[in-house]
Amino acid sequence: MPSFWQKIGAVLLSAVVAFVILAGGQIPWTALLAVNFSKSTSAQPWSVAAMAVVLWLMWLYLGGKGWPRHTSEARRRYLRANSVPGRIFGLAFLSGVLANIALAGYWIVFFQLVKTPANALADASKYPLVTIVLVVAMSSLVSPISEEIAFRGYCQQMLERRFSGPVAVILSSLLFMLAHANHGLFWPKLTVYFLAGLTFGAIALLTNSILTTLPVHIVGDVTFFVLIWPRDSARVLVTQGGADAWFWTHVAQAIAFTVLTLLAFGLLQRSCRATIPELEFSSSVAHR
Repeated sequence: MPSFWQKIGAVLLSAVVAFVILAGGQIPWTALLAVNFSKSTSAQPWSVAAMAVVLWLMWLYLGGKGWPRHTSEARRRYLRANSVPGRIFGLAFLSGVLANIALAGYWIVFFQLVKTPANALADASKYPLVTIVLVVAMSSLVSPISEEIAFRGYCQQMLERRFSGPVAVILSSLLFMLAHANHGLFWPKLTVYFLAGLTFGAIALLTNSILTTLPVHIVGDVTFFVLIWPRDSARVLVTQGGADAWFWTHVAQAIAFTVLTLLAFGLLQRSCRATIPELEFSSSVAHR
């Protein structure tokens, strides 16, 4: 059994690794956008193509390519880009999409219960439509790819070596939540980010792959970028007359899709155990 200090060390090391990987994806994208559009709003969005190359190189290196060769196999394992059967992939995607719908409901409800600043979004009205579409599309790839590698690949697997699977998921989700503290230290936002981390972490643990979490994360980011965040500043608190039919519809949405998500996860867990028995919580990932 790992000692207390070994566990603390594992948490700290996994956090450092996760945030370094996250920075490796986020900082180049921010810098490329700044350079691309610093002088003209009509500039060609070459930053999108440049970032695609950065992401590809990042995926290759963290997946085992390049120097030093003696770390190649460890990097390949930590990437966690393992193939899964089609049925498992489908169930994981269904579970994740249902969870995304529930999380969207919680976000809207929380924003009408507590005064919370909207996430800052760039003014897109001055840019050509094609530029907006390309930048949003790339933004919806940069975060999922870098965050899934960082938190569900490297970080969570490091934690799984010292903790049980469920505890590792919780810890990686807390770190994932902290990674979004730049959006503001407001419990409505942080709660949803933590729940999103639990969703992605549970899928990665059950399927032993981030290939199942990536599409779910991408769908979630696109949904929030396009449908949720742009409308946050106009949401009315229930104490100011906002408890209308739409508010209660979103309450029902959050509750109903939470139930559906739990049912889908139960089916996913049973299917994983039947198809890939070594992925059971109580065996290979518990206290390795």
